[in-house]
Amino acid sequence: MSRGAQTFKQGDVTKALKGAVKAGLSVQRVEIDKDGKIILITGEMLPSAATGNEWDNVQR
Repeated sequence: MSRGAQTFKQGDVTKALKGAVKAGLSVQRVEIDKDGKIILITGEMLPSAATGNEWDNVQR
């Protein structure tokens, strides 16, 4: 018995998670629907991303 068509790959989920973390988001949960749509449930911004970097204050 076949499992059917694969709608997403592990690499797809990994890319979505890494992108969210790089953007400063805290991922609370990952949901994947039957069509392969990846949904990231996020929480608060991570402290390092919320404060920016040392160059943000130079132009002020």
